[in-house]
Amino acid sequence: MIYQFRSKAGPDVIMLADLSKRIFDILGRPLEPKGILTVEKLPDLITSLETAILKDHEERSNVQAEGDVGAEKTKLADRLGQRAYPFLELLKQAKAKDEPVMWGV
Repeated sequence: MIYQFRSKAGPDVIMLADLSKRIFDILGRPLEPKGILTVEKLPDLITSLETAILKDHEERSNVQAEGDVGAEKTKLADRLGQRAYPFLELLKQAKAKDEPVMWGV
């Protein structure tokens, strides 16, 4: 399934279900076929996602420092920061312009 996230504050972000589910697990929200992220919740959601991205980056740095090349190649294929960046930017733009983020509508 493909999710298209929209806000008047910025361009649409299209993501596959696996990434959408991973991000919504981080945000502590269920991923439903349609929904809305309200302006009031955006600061907390942004902080949660940024924290998870930093944690993911630190874990990758630790693996690289240990020299585990096989594990690093596997993890590089699924870098959270890179994959979640467009969605994070949409959340930040929506917060800056006091606009909600919607999907499935």
